[in-house]
Amino acid sequence: MKTIGIFFGTETGTTRLIAKKIHKKLGDEIASKPVNVNRIEMAEMLQYDALILGTPSYGVGEIPGKSAGCLEPNWEEFLAQSGTPDFSGKRIAFFGLGAQERYSDRFASSLLRLHDVFKGFGAEIVGDWSTEGYTFAHSAAVQDGRFVGLVIDERTQGMFTNERLDTWLAQVKPQLLEKLATPA
Repeated sequence: MKTIGIFFGTETGTTRLIAKKIHKKLGDEIASKPVNVNRIEMAEMLQYDALILGTPSYGVGEIPGKSAGCLEPNWEEFLAQSGTPDFSGKRIAFFGLGAQERYSDRFASSLLRLHDVFKGFGAEIVGDWSTEGYTFAHSAAVQDGRFVGLVIDERTQGMFTNERLDTWLAQVKPQLLEKLATPA
């Protein structure tokens, strides 16, 4: 597909709202409407060469799903249906939600789990994000001093969400569009 695919998992709806904000900022010409992973098969995601994937944080940093306490199917169930898909040649940026005050010892850690799954599927990962401006004790999502994707804390730092989205999208949009311009 010649647009960026936006997919997310959600439990409370907040990740969906952020996915919708990302779509609105990118526009219909560049990005497809966000889709909840509990409504699709892996084949739909594989149609895209450039993707933005979003996840809430759940449990102690597990991939969100029923075994982590989610009430609805989420990333865990989506990934379980897929075997080992081939994402080589695809470029992915991640965003994750977390609450740094309430879960300071595992802030947004689920983001790393999702990142690692798709990296293992062969995807090229873009869109790491600075830890500056956040206050937390530990996050598995920090690798080499940076988050593996954009981290949003709507609970305590919602006032920074739009600015963070704008800055992150200015970084990842050219990287994702470059992938769309490259012949497969």
